[in-house]
Amino acid sequence: MLSKVIKDEYIQLDVQANNFEDAIKKALQPFLEADVVTEKYIEAILRIYEETGPYIVITKNIALPHAPVEEGAKDVAIGFTRLKTPVVSGHSTNDPVKYLFPLSAKDSQSHIELLSELANLLGDPEFLGFIETVPSEEEFKNYITKTEGENKNE
Repeated sequence: MLSKVIKDEYIQLDVQANNFEDAIKKALQPFLEADVVTEKYIEAILRIYEETGPYIVITKNIALPHAPVEEGAKDVAIGFTRLKTPVVSGHSTNDPVKYLFPLSAKDSQSHIELLSELANLLGDPEFLGFIETVPSEEEFKNYITKTEGENKNE
């Protein structure tokens, strides 16, 4: 399912961000341009981060920027942004953040399978090494598609 919602335009490699907030905005920009989320959705992520801290930093070096559906999510989407230079989010154990997987869901259920697939990938040391060096959006997408095929055969 991941390969169906990670569109090429949602994959960004070696993005320069000034800080964590800038990284969030840049990671979600393709969603905004594709009309998957509204500006209000991005503002909500930043507001919640400001109010509650780096809740979206889910593991070492990795953030999952998202907000509640009612904040302006229009469709299901997931992306990938690799930062050129890691940024500090304020998370005591998982900083600095180098990889962002922005998420949008049109309801409270449609993204559950996506998160499960993503969690499996993030638990795979091979994938973590791959995202560090992946040279192109196409190769990123091919890896996801190949992994899904292998998992279906198990």
